[in-house]
Amino acid sequence: MAVRGLLLVSAVLAATWVAVDGTAEVMSHVSAHYGKSLEECRKETGLSKEILEDFKHFWSDDFEIVHRELGCTLICMSNKFALLQDDARMHHINMNDYVKGFPDGDVLADKLVQMMHKCEKDYDDIQDDCDRVVKVAACFRADAKKEGIAPEVAMVEAVMEQY
Repeated sequence: MAVRGLLLVSAVLAATWVAVDGTAEVMSHVSAHYGKSLEECRKETGLSKEILEDFKHFWSDDFEIVHRELGCTLICMSNKFALLQDDARMHHINMNDYVKGFPDGDVLADKLVQMMHKCEKDYDDIQDDCDRVVKVAACFRADAKKEGIAPEVAMVEAVMEQY
């Protein structure tokens, strides 16, 4: 009986571990695909390579999400995939569908939308869209790291060639 209980606990822990790794892997696909629009948007917003050389660095602990230009670039990038409404806030249905479009995206889509929405509510009082979006992005990255769904930079690099 004790062995059966131990096996059950082990199975639950293993399933939880796979789910966390799985969501980080899905996030790596989302990030790699989303990041493909960086260069086009860099030109439109004037974001320098000194601020962000490559989108994969968004997930690096060393990268500070503080520059207004980054917020403007994220708005541009999101608009390339119809992920924002006219008020530069997330389009929940489109974001959910976008994430579900990646391998195993259904395991992450709802959680990502909920987390992003929470961060948007936290900074809803900021009138300037670029300033607000950069704060939302910093909040989202911090929460994603806490929740264990943030990919390592190497994970994003590993899937970049697929997009």
